[in-house]
Amino acid sequence: MYYIYILQSQKDKRTYVGYTKDFEERFKKHSSGQVRSTKYRRPFKLLLLEKFEDMSKAKRRELWWKSGRGRVELSKFF
Repeated sequence: MYYIYILQSQKDKRTYVGYTKDFEERFKKHSSGQVRSTKYRRPFKLLLLEKFEDMSKAKRRELWWKSGRGRVELSKFF
């Protein structure tokens, strides 16, 4: 299984979209500051978690969330 996740920084309210095979481990890394791109934006709140059978579908969905249409849809969460 692969996961798409969207995190919201509680510090600056910005979002981070990513994909991983092991969500729990990846979330721990984000929360502990081990991910360079999110290190100074902790703590995080999970906004969305989607599950996919294969990596190619997960990557496509991640790119969609990062696109203009995906960002518009994401703005409905706030």
